[in-house]
Amino acid sequence: MKKINWKLLLFSLIVPLVVGGLSTLIIKDNLDIYSSINLPDFAPPSFLFGIVWTVLYVLMGVSFYLILNKSTKKNEAVYYFILQLFVNFLWPIVFFNFRLFWLAFALIVLLLYLIIMMIISFYKISKPSAILQIPYLIWTAFATVLNLAIAILN
Repeated sequence: MKKINWKLLLFSLIVPLVVGGLSTLIIKDNLDIYSSINLPDFAPPSFLFGIVWTVLYVLMGVSFYLILNKSTKKNEAVYYFILQLFVNFLWPIVFFNFRLFWLAFALIVLLLYLIIMMIISFYKISKPSAILQIPYLIWTAFATVLNLAIAILN
């Protein structure tokens, strides 16, 4: 078993957590929109999002570490990781700050595609890293359906 590179692991964890944290800071004054719009019956309570996203960002970071720690070709995997993280950063700003639910829906569909591409590229390098991204894919698929329902209802 390979020795853990603690600096690389810390970096890999910090990147998604900081991106998620920055996004949250940007939208924090507009989070109340969730309680003031028409929501579908299957919409989860707002407190659940922070918990779920924190867990997902940690899984994302561990997965990213497994990729960065490999000596094999990883450019495509890193590219998809950064690209999906950027779209992930933009989505809540478009949804909460600008309240452009249909544009947010288009962004989250793009995010789903990028997550799938990231998982495929991760799988080629490290199967465990790809598997760690599955909860992120499932949650984003659910969020896509939720975003669509909100766009239709509002």
